[in-house]
Amino acid sequence: MKLTKHILMLLLLLTAISCDNVLDKQPLDKLQGENLFSNPEGVKLYMANLYYQLPIEDFTFFRQGFNWNTGDPNNGGFAPAMITDEAVHTEFGDFIGNDDFQWWDQGYKLIRDTNILIDIIPTLDVSEDETKALVGESAFIRAYAYFALVKRYGGVPLITAVQKYEGDVEALKVPRSTEKETWDFVLKECDIAIANLADSWPGGERRATKWVAYALKSRAALHAASLAKYGERAPISGTAVDQKLVGIDKSAAAEYYKAAIEASEAIITSGKFALYKPAPANPEEAAENYRKLFEDPNIAPAEAIFIKGFARPGAGTGHNYGIWYQPNQTANGWPHPGRMNPTLDLIDAYESYTNPGQNAPVTTTVAGNDVNDYNGFDPAKNYKRYDDPAGIYKDKDARLWATAILPGTPWKGQKIIIQAGFVKPDGNAQLFGGDPIKVGSATIYPYGAADRTQYSGFDTWGGNNTRTGVSFKKFLSEGVNVAPGWNQTVSDWADFRYAEILLNYAEAIVESGTGTAIKGAQALNDIRRRAGHTKDIPLTIDNVIRERRVELAFENKRFWDLVRRREYHTLFNNRVRHALIPVLDLRVTPAKYIFIRQNIARLNPATFDYKQYYRYIPGVGSNGLVQNPQY
Repeated sequence: MKLTKHILMLLLLLTAISCDNVLDKQPLDKLQGENLFSNPEGVKLYMANLYYQLPIEDFTFFRQGFNWNTGDPNNGGFAPAMITDEAVHTEFGDFIGNDDFQWWDQGYKLIRDTNILIDIIPTLDVSEDETKALVGESAFIRAYAYFALVKRYGGVPLITAVQKYEGDVEALKVPRSTEKETWDFVLKECDIAIANLADSWPGGERRATKWVAYALKSRAALHAASLAKYGERAPISGTAVDQKLVGIDKSAAAEYYKAAIEASEAIITSGKFALYKPAPANPEEAAENYRKLFEDPNIAPAEAIFIKGFARPGAGTGHNYGIWYQPNQTANGWPHPGRMNPTLDLIDAYESYTNPGQNAPVTTTVAGNDVNDYNGFDPAKNYKRYDDPAGIYKDKDARLWATAILPGTPWKGQKIIIQAGFVKPDGNAQLFGGDPIKVGSATIYPYGAADRTQYSGFDTWGGNNTRTGVSFKKFLSEGVNVAPGWNQTVSDWADFRYAEILLNYAEAIVESGTGTAIKGAQALNDIRRRAGHTKDIPLTIDNVIRERRVELAFENKRFWDLVRRREYHTLFNNRVRHALIPVLDLRVTPAKYIFIRQNIARLNPATFDYKQYYRYIPGVGSNGLVQNPQY
């Protein structure tokens, strides 16, 4: 039986007009609302518009907001991963700003639109099953909207019915609820959705199910639990704190961890979900399985619990990962590719198969004592040498090979060349530019090839080449050459997947000391076995967090993990991120590659301020709300 795990996309019958354009043509007053909802197709159209507005942090989620795929969504390809320790932008070096990741007006628009539907559901002439489905979907959408608000702003006004202006603006003002009340509301809405939604949709529609609502509850409850447990790591003060509009008492952590465990366990024990290809024969097979999962999540219906689809190329329906993040050599005519640069900080977190359960920082010298040395090339060091520039990564977790394009590996039929320079036969290093040299009859080029279209690293021309030593692979389609224009990529996004649920479950168990530790360890190790590991590791919080980093890399989870666990200000305190620089060593014959651990060039240190754990609330002068601390 095919399980429905997708959201409804814009109806294709509206070929040239998006749903929100249709609904924005005139206000939804009572008469128009009755006309719209009297027709089943009108209800579907309205529901499609609600799904379109969902704050899903997908391919079109950037600092500017959601659904950033208009006709010309030019933000330079700056993705949320680039303000974490996962990646940096090829040329930009700015960090999080006050106006980033805001979602206030848009959030309350979605809530109002959802409340319109909720208010009118009892009047609709539909079957009992259809009514339950509408109640469940509306609750899910409202839960998702308030989840996006509360994790940004803390406690917010809870508006549960359509407000009508009757001449008194003050009557429309709703004060902020406490942060705990807001989290409790999100979980309550999830429960309503769970109670009313079916296991699947009979026609395979891309809409929420009971299991999608459980997945949202799992994610939201874990977030709230972490805030309660770790809020003291980043103490703040002010009126909003005194009124408990931000912050949750530590005593509340237990109830939220319990909710996360129970929601995750419902999915795990349902028997309806599983990891995609959970038992690979070797790490190479594991890497390819993992790559394909993100190239097209529709091949994994048991893992991809909730997918947002991108229907066709074009404004509002496609996205731009294909143009921004391909390595320079496969840009296919797009002038500014290669902009997602995975960091050495992330690479170091991937385990080795010979020492499971531990971080495996890349060592570049025979002595192996250089993991904290970022001072550049030292001719006195005895560097490890490699015939193959990817050889230094040989024992690394398969997911690294599927997430990053490593130097010298193939992509779209080409060998991707990433080289920062060379060490001359006389021992002097020439890095990051300069002229080619002759060694015997061979011409050696600083970046590994003669022409700018033939390499993908370090050249600053156009901002198109990685400056960390690796390029980006996850989500990209190897068999498709994307047209060099806006919104031409149509791969789908897995918003909730089974691996995240297993990780939520394991984290909630180990952090709370409740639940069944054996089952939590099994959830953790099932994911690792899918990555080609054969040895189980114990259930510890360090093991769970490391596993989240590598399994969920670039899925826009790391930012919120650092926020909810109140770790951002510790990890980003004048933080410099790092690169692993491949260099051709001409001191030996034949020439071999060495690697240098180094600070990323042209990148300022980054610091996360306490106040950034919450976004500022816009419009407090007119809406009368208490502002968040330090804004």
